[in-house]
Amino acid sequence: MTNTNTDAGVGDRVALAVLTQYRMGTTAQLHRVLAPGVRIEQTRRRLAKLRAEGLVDRVTLPQSGRLRAWFPTAYGVRVAMEWPELNGRRPPRLVADPVAARLRVGHALAVTETALAFLEDARRRGETCLPLDWLPEVHHPIGNDEAVIPDALLYYRSSDAMLRAFVEVDRATMGPERLAAKLTAYARLHRYIPGRTPGRRWHTTTQSTEEAWRQRYPLFPRLQFVLDSTGPTGIDNRIRALHAHTRDPMVNAFLRHVPALAAPAQKVDRMHSRHRRELLLSSECLPPGPCVTHLLLFEQAYHSARDHVRLPRRSP
Repeated sequence: MTNTNTDAGVGDRVALAVLTQYRMGTTAQLHRVLAPGVRIEQTRRRLAKLRAEGLVDRVTLPQSGRLRAWFPTAYGVRVAMEWPELNGRRPPRLVADPVAARLRVGHALAVTETALAFLEDARRRGETCLPLDWLPEVHHPIGNDEAVIPDALLYYRSSDAMLRAFVEVDRATMGPERLAAKLTAYARLHRYIPGRTPGRRWHTTTQSTEEAWRQRYPLFPRLQFVLDSTGPTGIDNRIRALHAHTRDPMVNAFLRHVPALAAPAQKVDRMHSRHRRELLLSSECLPPGPCVTHLLLFEQAYHSARDHVRLPRRSP
């Protein structure tokens, strides 16, 4: 009985940690993350127990029958943020409020579904991408009280490398130009040195000479845009906007060093395991230089999964 209670306690803890980190998930999504090898009723009972204890809550999705989305309560967030597995993470703020949760449910569930595409693929391949290797909304300052906050930071360990990616899930809620402008934000992050103000003199004795991202990552994470909630024409418009944005000299220089990829969400979900892994792995070791492609974009649904567009280097 003691072992059973202990196992249940560990499972409850993992469930709350995952929900706190992911922000939101449906019952089916959380079951696929937490316990895909058992009956879904066990996940339902666990979530109901956590809700009875005041640690999580749920909203029923409009026009979806009884489909429910779960999120941590403010109390649940406080409890989970004390645990070492969430050490250094910023607590979710508005998601703990039922009204805020309802208003952001579409995007939050799309981000969780994107996590599952890579998590389940790693399980099939025997590689390592654990539930807490998907970190939504990691804050990266870029000066002037601005920050880059990707939808998620992904860690994925293959047989021979640790891979990192900033993931942006676009649900067509903003125009293509605003999506493409995120390339500029990441280019700023790539070159941002804390304490240095453009146009002002600075002193190496008192200010850092190293880019801020190097304090977190040995290599700058690649960029992955997942395009959702739009048809082939909308996806084409977004890919064209990303292409066009590479004319910016700062973005052009940035993409000499960092691969950027884009794929429709449906293709990521349905892509053969090998091709989805190629989406993650491609161009990891490309050196910078005049022959290096700048933007690797998996094209819209009418292209085969193995085809991709390579952009030639553009002169600033």
